[in-house]
Amino acid sequence: MRPSPSLRRWAARVAVLFAAAVTCLATGVVAANAHGTVVGPSSRNYSCLQRWQSNFWDGTMATKDPMCWQAWQDNSSAMWNYMSLYRNGLGGDFQNKIPNGQLCSGGRADNGYYKSLDTVGDWKATDIRNSFTVTMNDEARHGADYLMVYVTKPGFDPTRQALTWGDLQLLTKTGRYSPAQSYTMNLSTSGRSGRAMIFTIWQASHTDQAFFFCSDVNFVG
Repeated sequence: MRPSPSLRRWAARVAVLFAAAVTCLATGVVAANAHGTVVGPSSRNYSCLQRWQSNFWDGTMATKDPMCWQAWQDNSSAMWNYMSLYRNGLGGDFQNKIPNGQLCSGGRADNGYYKSLDTVGDWKATDIRNSFTVTMNDEARHGADYLMVYVTKPGFDPTRQALTWGDLQLLTKTGRYSPAQSYTMNLSTSGRSGRAMIFTIWQASHTDQAFFFCSDVNFVG
């Protein structure tokens, strides 16, 4: 019995995604290891990779984790290359050079490679308290001129609104970090509850290279 057209389409899709994963593992992740990401609370594409890397072809992701599903469908390599979301030569002029609605993709970095991360919707969120820690891994040990960590202002709903600069409140701008495996910042807010986003900028020290990370969180007290 010949497989149905729908089954053949599904099999073809799996084959394409598997080939993409193999390619990324062979090439793209090597490039990604030259950089870093926020691992706590996890950035959007790192979070998607954590949950689905072993079965990213599973169609049930569409209902179980729809925001990750649309990201995997748009560009699976953006999940495997979670460490490479950066822009060169911005000179710290982030608000003028990263348009509103495109903060999570670093202003459509790398010709829109990460554009799915800007998509508005109910991304899976990490539960945090009003005193929390942000941890950024620096696999390449670039060091940091500084890290800037923002939280969205009360009333912002990431499930319905695109992130803009006006939605953000700066929590810290650190000093310089010598090259290390990771950098940790202990931060605090007050009276927060419910959904929010943490937005982190890493200005690397080895060159004028800035990385951008959106982390979905849920304040639980």
